[in-house]
Amino acid sequence: MQKVFDEVGTLDKKCYEQYGLSEDILMEHAATSLLNFIENNFDTTTTILIVAGVGNNGADGITLSRLLNGKYEVELYLPNTVKSDMGNIQLQRAELVGVHIFHEYSKLTKNYNLVVDCLFGSGLTRDLDNQMIELIRQLNSLESYKLACDIPSGINTYGQINHVAFKADTTITMGALKTSLFLDEAKDYIGDIIVSNLGVQRELYENNSDICLLDIDDLHLPIRESANTHKGNFGHLSVIVGEKQGAGIICADAAFNLGAGLVSVINHKEHLVPYHIMQSHKIPQNSTAIAIGMGLGNYEQNEILEILQSSIPKVCDADLFYTKDILKVLFQKNVILTPHPKEFCSLLKICEIDDIDVHTLQKQRFKYVDIFCKKYSNVVLLLKGANTIVAQNKKRYINPLGSSKLSFGGSGDVLAGFISSLLAQGYTSIEAAINGTLAHTITAMKYEKNNYSMTPVNLIEGVKNI
Repeated sequence: MQKVFDEVGTLDKKCYEQYGLSEDILMEHAATSLLNFIENNFDTTTTILIVAGVGNNGADGITLSRLLNGKYEVELYLPNTVKSDMGNIQLQRAELVGVHIFHEYSKLTKNYNLVVDCLFGSGLTRDLDNQMIELIRQLNSLESYKLACDIPSGINTYGQINHVAFKADTTITMGALKTSLFLDEAKDYIGDIIVSNLGVQRELYENNSDICLLDIDDLHLPIRESANTHKGNFGHLSVIVGEKQGAGIICADAAFNLGAGLVSVINHKEHLVPYHIMQSHKIPQNSTAIAIGMGLGNYEQNEILEILQSSIPKVCDADLFYTKDILKVLFQKNVILTPHPKEFCSLLKICEIDDIDVHTLQKQRFKYVDIFCKKYSNVVLLLKGANTIVAQNKKRYINPLGSSKLSFGGSGDVLAGFISSLLAQGYTSIEAAINGTLAHTITAMKYEKNNYSMTPVNLIEGVKNI
């Protein structure tokens, strides 16, 4: 896991005050990280355009132009007068070594091999003016490899895009990862992310953080180490099958394939289920976890209440988020909630936190996760999305591995099955949620056919080989 921060100004300040590193030194290291990427990936015939803004992000770009000049054909475009002190110092240095600098938008006509965006950094808090909107659109239209300094311009400090954003192939972010890189709407603009060293190793630059970025290496599968075992050693999951029976059966099959020793579907009538899945009208006494909500529909309310009030660990999904019965579990331990954005909006309303639409939520995902988890600190919340957020109390885990391969009916039912399987096998609630979402996204990553063709069966079968 890597640490993620809402802001890095305090981390820069630590470099100045504790390590004796000046703003100039940090800027030189920032520009050198961009230089190293370019030298390692582009030969000297590459034509390069650097577009620099008026602040210190622009100063990083000006510094880069000096470092590249003499080895590459580089041009520096300054659409506005540089305002920062360091920017003017770096501009003087660039002029002394002969960097080609221009200020006229009309000259932005050449097709460059590489465009480097240094207009705005992660501290952008205002709306873009018409000049910047048009400029970024023009840069996006160029058939060039696109490299962003710190964060693609147009993405603000909260990760929001209010008009347009530079669409980067790679973003080199300065010093540490920022939450603004991981709001869902920013995902298509970030590209690959590299963290720059600013003069000290990240272990020294970074402070403690309650926000972590998950990676493939963080997945811990329920590999069976002992030979002397039986099915009861690996838990018994009960899946409540409701009106839309397919959802529950998908969940049950997914759970079985991720290692649950026994899986029972609980229903009012017999359904056609895979041969290895059991059926019952009541939850077996030896159940170690329950999955409820997938396709539940008009299930008997008294039974739902009885299930929700049970002390057995639970994964709650889908239809439950539209009923006040969900309030019965929100102060319990060992409960995992797995809403998608529309369901989370309903949950926020039921809990009297806020009445918002999906658009508003998606603009402020981290904010509303924080508010919810502060109020209900026992439960684990998994908010689905392009970058899924797993949260409990003050801790946040971001899974950035999601893709459009998972945009199909039944994907969430498979996820509920993976998570509840691990919960049944003895994982803690937070461990089950983290590893369930990683298994889900990593399996999709390894699917090699066309990205529109994945089905629940592909996902369930694929988890056997990750």
